[in-house]
Amino acid sequence: MTSSRRPSPRRLSGRPLRRLPAVVLFVAVAGCSSTDASAPVTVPGPSAGEAALCRALHEELPTEIAGLERGDTDPASDLTAQWGGGAIVLRCGVPRPERMSDPQADAVEADGVNWMLEERESGPRFTSTYRKTYVEVTMDERFTHDSTPLAALAAPVRETIPPSV
Repeated sequence: MTSSRRPSPRRLSGRPLRRLPAVVLFVAVAGCSSTDASAPVTVPGPSAGEAALCRALHEELPTEIAGLERGDTDPASDLTAQWGGGAIVLRCGVPRPERMSDPQADAVEADGVNWMLEERESGPRFTSTYRKTYVEVTMDERFTHDSTPLAALAAPVRETIPPSV
């Protein structure tokens, strides 16, 4: 697929020692579930050539981004990946976003990879530009003003998804 132009202490009351184990248990369970859960993700349907590029990317993706561990998506696919139970989700081989035609669209560059930015209430969405296939990365609201996870994805994208220009 070809890319288009660059888009422009709260204190516990009562008996804290009796409540502490319950709090610790809750935190432990919540911590485990955020990294082990499968995130429901729509799997893209790219061409065979693009799917091959996406499978190569899948093999090179990091096991951790921003302190979040990589896990499986639901359904599992070589075209998708997630970190932190879905806090960061990658889909490879997505269709070209309509917003990419807008010359006023916001864009960022991370270690040699250009990304179009779409701001959403649930967190930002980035789509690679100038690559043989589109790679989409959605992040939850904690990353609204932090695109640093893109730096962890830049090298794998650069190495496996050739430029289109």
